Amino acid sequence: MSRNIDYGNLMHEAMRGLIRKVLTDVSENGLPGAHHFFITFDTSHPDAELADWLSDRYPGEMTVVMQHWYDKLEVTEDGFSVTLNFGDAPEPLYVPYDAIKTFVDPSVEFGLRFETQEDHSEDEADDTASKPEMLPATAASKPPKTDKKPKQDKAAKPADVVSLDSFRK
Repeated sequence: MSRNIDYGNLMHEAMRGLIRKVLTDVSENGLPGAHHFFITFDTSHPDAELADWLSDRYPGEMTVVMQHWYDKLEVTEDGFSVTLNFGDAPEPLYVPYDAIKTFVDPSVEFGLRFETQEDHSEDEADDTASKPEMLPATAASKPPKTDKKPKQDKAAKPADVVSLDSFRK
């Protein structure tokens, strides 16, 4: 009988544990210094909880910002709940860790991205269900994607991305 180590899921578990630890610290001590978070999550995840008008407005995914004003941050083993301000309307949210797609702290150029097989075309898919990745510093320091085209920075160099696929047997 052959068995394999499921590194993809082990990395996801570790990265979600990191997010849990960071949010637990923030819930107990507040956001230190210039730290703030962009958290993108799947609004259609079965355990995600948000107001109907928010899920109607963001049917696939939504990016929230935890920075100047947030309230009632509660961190559990499976997710976190927080009340955020949407145009002077405080709204409670519950985000399961499994629903998180990206977690970015631009103040220190740190970011995590969780990719699933659905994010890739069939020819790119392999036998792992999902692949976590650290965002390069240049990507982590940028706010979430918008419909506007980004300005090209002539001095910016493309980030070096190392694929773990080359190490698989």
